[in-house]
Amino acid sequence: MKPTGSLAQKGGDRMFVVVGATGHTGSAVAETLLSRGQPVRVVVRSAEKGAVWKSRGAEVVVATYQDVTAVAKAFEGARGIYLLVPPNYQASAWLDEQRRTMDLAAEALAASGQPHVVFLSSVGAQIAEGTGPIRAVRYGEQRLTAVANRLTILRPCFFMENWAPGLGLAKEQGVLPTFIEPSATIPMISTKDIGRIAAEQLLASGAGQRVLELAGPEDYRPDQVTAILSELLGRTVTARHEPLSQVVPTYTSFGFSNEAARLFEEMYASFARGTVGYEKPNEVVRGTVTLREALRAMV
Repeated sequence: MKPTGSLAQKGGDRMFVVVGATGHTGSAVAETLLSRGQPVRVVVRSAEKGAVWKSRGAEVVVATYQDVTAVAKAFEGARGIYLLVPPNYQASAWLDEQRRTMDLAAEALAASGQPHVVFLSSVGAQIAEGTGPIRAVRYGEQRLTAVANRLTILRPCFFMENWAPGLGLAKEQGVLPTFIEPSATIPMISTKDIGRIAAEQLLASGAGQRVLELAGPEDYRPDQVTAILSELLGRTVTARHEPLSQVVPTYTSFGFSNEAARLFEEMYASFARGTVGYEKPNEVVRGTVTLREALRAMV
């Protein structure tokens, strides 16, 4: 473990630890905490990836879950930890690798004491089978529940930022491919909302174990995405509904392993059947970032 940054010398500060600060949700967590004057330690894979956070006054620790001792030290003395397991979609045995990494994360947490943990899971994690990659975070929930006395599990829905990879085609050809039926209304949430809510949960310190299911301010349809993009881009954009038979070849063309791609096919099939949803739909926590705001930021 290699700590750097202005806060590294303070020692006695009870800081918040953020794993995945180079990603969408982790960066939003770190930004929210820093904007509120909180001491933050980010755990990253390389000093280069942590440079921007060091420049903003965060302590930077270079460590990976494969070094349990280093991660446990990074967790020590924390007031709270934002925890996720970054996916390695190139792994041939993707689900097994994610579960092994989750085992290491739980081991590091158990060795570090009992800080409050906010864990990024997913909508549908209460379902045992048939949910594709969601099965990995379900396993993570179970592992952390066994070792963390203070645990807040976040189960967000479809990320609004998931539309970003299709924006190039929307700009060039006026087409937005989607494996979701264009007229189907589904919950979507901005990663900015996820990060803000996660940071607020960390600041609240937590008590016991609880699950928060998250959504944006309202639910949306893919054809609403294209309607907003048409306005933002100044050209007509239409949603092109792709058959599920194209999930595997599409995702493997992105560099995903065959297993990872097939898990996404399984997940989209579950969405199409309506079997993935909230465990307690009447208790969903709503964010504030609208689809229009999120798409404008992406464009």
